[in-house]
Amino acid sequence: MNPSAFASEQNAGLIANRYQLKKMIGIGGMGEVFLATDMLLGGTPVAIKFLTQTLSDSKIHKDFAREALMSAALSQKSLHIVRAYDYGVSDQGKPFYVMEYLNGQSLKELIPLPLAKFLNLTRQICLGLQCAHQGIQIDGKICPLVHRDIKPANILVIPDPILGQLVKILDFGIAKFVNYAATFSTNKGFHGTLPYSSPEQLEGEKLDNRSDIYSLGVMMFEMLTGAKPWKPETDLFGAWYKAHHFEAPRTIAQVSPQLKIPPEINDLIMACLAKKPSDRPQNVGKILQVLDSIEQPNGHVYSNLTPKITPQVNINSQIHLALKKNVQKFIWPGDKPKQEIVFPHLINISHTSMTTLWLMLPTPEIQKRLHPQIHNRFIFLSSPHPMLLWVTLLYTPEIEPKWLPCYLDMQSSHNRQMVTSLVNNKNYPLIIFTLEPPHSCIHILNSEIDPNQQQKLKLSVEQSQKLPPMNQAHLSKNLLKQQYKQLQSQILKEIASMSHIVASAHLNHK
Repeated sequence: MNPSAFASEQNAGLIANRYQLKKMIGIGGMGEVFLATDMLLGGTPVAIKFLTQTLSDSKIHKDFAREALMSAALSQKSLHIVRAYDYGVSDQGKPFYVMEYLNGQSLKELIPLPLAKFLNLTRQICLGLQCAHQGIQIDGKICPLVHRDIKPANILVIPDPILGQLVKILDFGIAKFVNYAATFSTNKGFHGTLPYSSPEQLEGEKLDNRSDIYSLGVMMFEMLTGAKPWKPETDLFGAWYKAHHFEAPRTIAQVSPQLKIPPEINDLIMACLAKKPSDRPQNVGKILQVLDSIEQPNGHVYSNLTPKITPQVNINSQIHLALKKNVQKFIWPGDKPKQEIVFPHLINISHTSMTTLWLMLPTPEIQKRLHPQIHNRFIFLSSPHPMLLWVTLLYTPEIEPKWLPCYLDMQSSHNRQMVTSLVNNKNYPLIIFTLEPPHSCIHILNSEIDPNQQQKLKLSVEQSQKLPPMNQAHLSKNLLKQQYKQLQSQILKEIASMSHIVASAHLNHK
C-alpha cells in the first residue's frame, strides 16, 4: 500500500468497520504490516497485513478466504504459529488478514546464534511446522498445510517467562495464496524467496512438507553461521536455480571453521539440503528426534540441566485396553471425600507409570458428557513458590462447561514425578466415578497434551529442581487462582472462535 492509498484508507474510516490503522510497522515481499486497534474490542492492538496482490477475480476472492480461514484454524492449534483472527479485502481491492500484535524481533535480526539458543528456537520452529504438516480437519478431511516461504524474516521471536524466547511462525497459508494469485493473474510463474526455495519449488511443482524441510535446512545453516549454504554470482533467478539444482552446499566447517557443533546437527542440516525430496528427512518428527537426542543427559548440550525424562510415547492401544479391562477394579480412595472433586493420581498400568485424573460426578452428568471436547492448559509459577496450575475442561456445547483445576506444589518430588509422567506419555486418562453409591468407575476419557504444553511441563520440572526450599505455597496458589479466572475466559473465547472459523470454512468449502 503506497502512502496515498494508506491515507485514503484512513480517511475512509475503519477497515471492515472495525480496525483503525495507526502506523506501518513492517514491509516485506508479500505486503505491508500495520499496527491497528480493534475498536470492537475496546481498542485492543492488532497487526494487519495487506498483501501485494489486488483482487479482481471472484475465484481468487474465494481462494483467499479459504486460505485465510485455514490459516486461522491452524493458528488455534499451535503456540508457535502467529494467531490469525480475521480477514477481508480493502476498498482498494487489497486482501488483508488480522493477526495478534506481538512485540518481538525477527529471527533475521538475531542470527548467527549460539548453539544452545539455536537448539531452543529450532525446536519450537519444528513444533509449529509439525502441527501444520499434520493438517487441520475440514469437512471430515485432513488438510495438511505447507508454508512455502520458511525464512528468518518469517520467524518472530518474543520474550516469554517460561521458554525465555518464544517462536512464532508468520504468514502460514498466505504464501500459497500469494503464489497462486500472482500466477493466476500474471502468469509470471515462480514466486517465492530464492535463497530458501527448494528445487521442486523453483520448478513450479506441487509441494509437500519436504519442501518446507529444505527451506528449514537453509535457515538452520544460516542460524548457526550467519551465511547461506551457497554463494551464487548474482541474486537473479538463474543463479539460484543453478545453486539449488546442481551445486553442493558449502559445509558449516567451510563457512565457520571456528564453530563447534555436534556432528548430528551438521549431518541433519546437510540431509535437509538434499536435492531430491526422497533423500531429506521425510517429516519434521525426524528432525525433532535428532534435536531431542542432542538434549539428552549424555548429549552435547544441557547435560547438567535436562531432567531424566524418557522419550515421548503415545498411550497405545494396549494401555487403553488395559484401562478398560481394569475399569471395575478402580476403587475410590478411602481418604478422599465422596463428593464432586478432582485430583491427580499416579498408577501403574501395562508396566507404565501414568498420571491420571480422578473425578466424581453425578451419573446423569456423566451420561451427558460421554463424548466431550477436552481441553487442557498448564501455568507454572516459580516464585514466590514453585506451583503448577493444571486445568482440564470438559466441553459439550449443549451444557455448562465442566472445569477441573488442580494445583500441584512442585516442591514435592511426588508431584514432579507426576508431571514428568505427563511429559513422557503426552496424554492422561480421566477416570470417572459416580457420585451415587456404590461410587463405581463407569467411564474413562483421554486428554492429549499439546507439544507446546509439554514443553512448559518439562521446564516446570527443570526449574523446580533447581530452586531452594520455600514455604510460600499459599501465595503462589492465590496468584494462580487469579490467572485461572482469566484462563477460563480465554479458553472459551478460543473455542467460540474456532467453532466460528470451522463453520465458515465449511460453508466456504461448499
